[in-house]
Amino acid sequence: MSGTAGQWVLLAYRIPRQPSTPRITIWRKLDRLGVARLGDGLVALPADARTREQLEWIAEEIGEAGGSSTLWLAAAASLSQEQDVAEEMRRARAVEYRAVVEQARAAADGRPGERARTVKRLQAELRKIGRRDFFPPAERETARLAVQALNALIEEGAS
Repeated sequence: MSGTAGQWVLLAYRIPRQPSTPRITIWRKLDRLGVARLGDGLVALPADARTREQLEWIAEEIGEAGGSSTLWLAAAASLSQEQDVAEEMRRARAVEYRAVVEQARAAADGRPGERARTVKRLQAELRKIGRRDFFPPAERETARLAVQALNALIEEGAS
């Protein structure tokens, strides 16, 4: 095997099924972070100070909700296993970026006021996706350019 696998922060957790609200809240927060779901109650992010802190906060919330959790620093057993997880994360972000492209293209046919609101919303969406985009897909640049083109269309109309 050439190269070595990087370090990951893993959160292993259990949370009571009832009430469901805390479980759903945790699930959504993990989604917003862009975690790789390795198994039932096991998620991972590439390790850095920010991702470790974010998962520590979620681990605290799990405890407050009556659940249990442990945080681990680990490396994949092989580079190919790590690449598989990274590819899964890349594909998930690609789907999100493609949705931005579709929305930007659809908005190009809309009214000028709608276009302006859509550009602001899509710029915010790109920032949100970017925060959980650890392995950028090609669609990232396509989405950025689509929003930029929509913005240029607005600016042309204002001239």
